[in-house]
Order: sequence, then structure tokens, then C-alpha cells
Amino acid sequence: MRLYDSYDYVIVGAGSAGSAIANRLGEDYRLRILIIEAGPPDTSFLLKMPAGFASLGEKSPYNWRYETVPQKHCNDRRMYWPRGKTLGGSSAINAMLYVRGNAWDYDHWRQLGNEGWSYDDVLPFFKKAENNERGGDDFHGTGGPLNVADQVDPAPISEAFVKAAEQAGHKRVKDFNGATQEGVGFYQVTQKNQERWSTASAYLRPAVERNKNNVHVVSNAMVERIILDKNHAMGVRYSVNGRDEVARTEREIILCGGAVNSPQLLMLSGIGPADHLNSIGIRPLLDLPGVGGNLQDHLDAGLLQACKTRDTYDAANKLWSLWQYKMNKKGPGTSPIAESGGFLSTRGGLAAPDIQLHFLPALVVDHGRTRLKKNGYTLHVCALRPESAGTIRLKSTKPGDHPLIDANYLAERRDLDTLVAGVKMGRDILAQSGLDPYRAEELEPGPVAKTDAEIAQWIRAKCETIYHPVGTCKMGPDSDAMAVVDNQCRVRGLTGLRVVDASVMPTVIGGNTNAPTIMIAERVAAWMQAAA
Repeated sequence: MRLYDSYDYVIVGAGSAGSAIANRLGEDYRLRILIIEAGPPDTSFLLKMPAGFASLGEKSPYNWRYETVPQKHCNDRRMYWPRGKTLGGSSAINAMLYVRGNAWDYDHWRQLGNEGWSYDDVLPFFKKAENNERGGDDFHGTGGPLNVADQVDPAPISEAFVKAAEQAGHKRVKDFNGATQEGVGFYQVTQKNQERWSTASAYLRPAVERNKNNVHVVSNAMVERIILDKNHAMGVRYSVNGRDEVARTEREIILCGGAVNSPQLLMLSGIGPADHLNSIGIRPLLDLPGVGGNLQDHLDAGLLQACKTRDTYDAANKLWSLWQYKMNKKGPGTSPIAESGGFLSTRGGLAAPDIQLHFLPALVVDHGRTRLKKNGYTLHVCALRPESAGTIRLKSTKPGDHPLIDANYLAERRDLDTLVAGVKMGRDILAQSGLDPYRAEELEPGPVAKTDAEIAQWIRAKCETIYHPVGTCKMGPDSDAMAVVDNQCRVRGLTGLRVVDASVMPTVIGGNTNAPTIMIAERVAAWMQAAA
């Protein structure tokens, strides 16, 4: 592969957004495109098997393994933040759930002043990205790069959960991305032929194979700074194999590092809050106060229930499950683990559901890093629209140092109240007769949490992220002093630089964030292609 001295586009990060936008821009065979990825290629079999856990463990090369600063309102605990560090980014290590959020989310973005981002505006790009194996309709597309499938072999206890939720008064929904989101059911997944279908598989590899001469990927490469010529972004400096390299661009640099890495790189390059940059010894080149602000994430509380039968994945023989998957693509190996769930409202009058449930036919604590010697199931309860917001700030001037992540969880009382209400709804579902054949004792919260105050105390002690950080380079109109990018994701005050990833979301959407991030890349790529 011959690398050029300069490119039309330099894309920083080969994750969900970076892979998607590289593919779309690469449809023009005349363009020279460079994609720079900090992590290694996604070659592990455990990244392909849906239930694989290649990102776990302290030595995994596929995970940034971030931690927050101590969270003041969560008993001063540091929260573990896994993020993908490989081709495909977090789509290579996530639960593969295909969820778009609620139509209200995107209409709200438009109401905040972001032209082109209403639900009617973005639906065509969700459909363009999608190849839904159920077929196309008013809400779904076929023929797109991202394969969306039904689960082939979910655990029977996951169906029991859905039935229990129906007994608790919640409606069964076949499609969380259709006309109605609220209700319970099974998630569709980004899999193809019972393998994980990350954006590296869906977008990046096809782009490289289609245009071998002009679409180049450099992995295991750390971008250290953006090179500015006055108010124009002209290139990036990066290190690879112990060498310092410079990639220059004729058109644009596109940051696709996500909610942590994109603001970090901007600040390392002198673009961000001037007072913060001065405090750590970086000369501000552009005072952009919103960089690294507006950090929003979905906080989650996990109910753990022991199971009196051997119908959970805790009881499955691991070697047998691996053999079963390799031989016929059946069994636990095909599972996203979070198989069923739903979207619920904790009170009347809400514009959209404020709670999401993920039901797992296994006991999962500590993000799967710690194995419990018991057999059971887990119900994750997630507050969808937090009012609390935090920051990303630099720890030092060294690109390799992880930044300071302060999610500021539960700073607003409404977030805690929503989780308490959600936990009570989750307990009500788990107590229904549909789960009678399986239910043993409740392990978490257990008998120590009966009153609302006791549940709240337990949440502060045990809550964790469910991996949806957004907002740290938010888009907004000129009137929004904290907006980092405009409605086409161009960095304000500069030419030749965009941010295209989950960090541009002005507010976190009501659901899992991978599909919306891909949509953002599709939406911006279409604008760029139209302007070319």
C-alpha cells in the first residue's frame, strides 16, 4: 500500500462513524482518503462471535478501558468505561442491539435549532444504512451496509421475561424502531449469519476492497494533534511504529473518535476552553468553550435474581457452547446477552419513555469482568434522559494519557428519582407469575432495599454506565455559545475540520447509541457529497 503525502480527507478513528463516512466518501474513486485508527485490526475470533468477550481483561488491546474521576453523587466511586479500540470501534465490542431512539429525540434536536435533524429528516438515513432481514417498510430499509437481524436462538427465559412484563401491564412490541417504541419485546441485532456485523465489516472493509488504491487504513496509530494554519485545519500529526508522521489534507479532517477522544484531540490541538488549556500549558488557538462540556450518559442499575433451574447462561457449559457455535451457529454463542427488554414510562404525561430495560439470562456484574459462582438472571434499568451533565478535561499535554472523565452522575435529583421508579417497575415485572418457574432469591438489591430511600442508597452504591456517552462536541445554532459544531458538524471558527460521531449529539437519545451514530455519519456524508 502506497501512502500519499496528502489526502482529500483524513478521518481520525475507524469506529462506527469513521467507518461509515469513509465508505460513503470512498464512493468517489477520485478521492484519496486516509483513516487513522489508534487500535489494532479486529482479527480476534472473539470479536466475531456475538457472545465473545475479547474486550474484557486488563490486557485486551481492543478496549480503551477508561475510568471516570470519583463520582461525587455515587459514593465517590470511579466508574469503568469500556470503549472500542479497534476497527469498528465500539461496534466491535458492544451488545449489537439495533435501537434508534425515539422520534421525539430528533424532533427535539430540531427544536434546539439544528436544521436537518428532525425525525423526518433522519429517517431516510437510518433506512439507507440498513439491511433489515425482515424486509423494508415505512420505517426500515433493505440493501444497506448494516445488516439487522432477529436473534436466532434466544434463551427461553428471555421469553418468560417478556411474558412477565405483559402480566405487569406492559404492551408487547415487535419493533422498537417502528411506529411505537414503548413496550417490551426482543431486540434486533447487528449480526449477519450469526456473526457480529460491526461497522468494520459493514462499511470499512467494503470501502477498502472497492477502492484499494485510494482508501487507506493505518491502525495502531495515535493522532497527537491537528495542525492549523491560522483558522484552517491542514493536517494531523500522528505516531505509528515509533515514527512521527504528518498527513496533510486538501479538503477536510473528520474527527470520529467518539465522546472521549474527539474533544481530547481538539483540546490537545489548542481548540477548546481557553482557561482550561492555559491551566495545563497548552496555548489556546481557538477559544471554544463547549469542547468537552455537555457530557451525557445513560446510568444503569442492575437487578440480580438467582435462578432455581439451570436455564441461564451461567449454567451453560462453556466448551459445549463454543463447539455448538462453531459447528452450527446455535446456542449461547449467538447471543447478544441482552436479549429482551423494553422502553417504559415511569409517570404519565411524558413525551417519550424515560426508562429502558435490558434482560440478560445471566448474572452480570462489574461489566462482565467478575464472574459470580451462582446461576441467575439480570435486569438492567436505565434512565434514558438524564438531566445531569459532566465534562471531559485533559489530564496532561500527553496524547497517550487518558483524559479526566467526570460524568457528574446523579447531580440532578430527577435522575435518581427516575431510576428509583424504574427499579420498582423492574421488581414488579420480575415478581410476576411468568417467571415463577425460575425465580429464587433476589441478590441485588436484596432485602436491604425496600423503601425509596433504601433503593436510592443502593443505586448510589451500585449503579454503572451502560456505555452511551455523548454530547462533548455538541451541535447547535450560532446563538448557542456552547455549541462546538454547526448543523453539518463543521467546527465553529475553523475551516477544513468536522466532528462526526456521538459527541455531536446535543442531547442523548432515548436508547442505545450505535445506530444513531451511524446515521449521523450517513447524514453528514450526504451533505458532503452534495457539496462536492
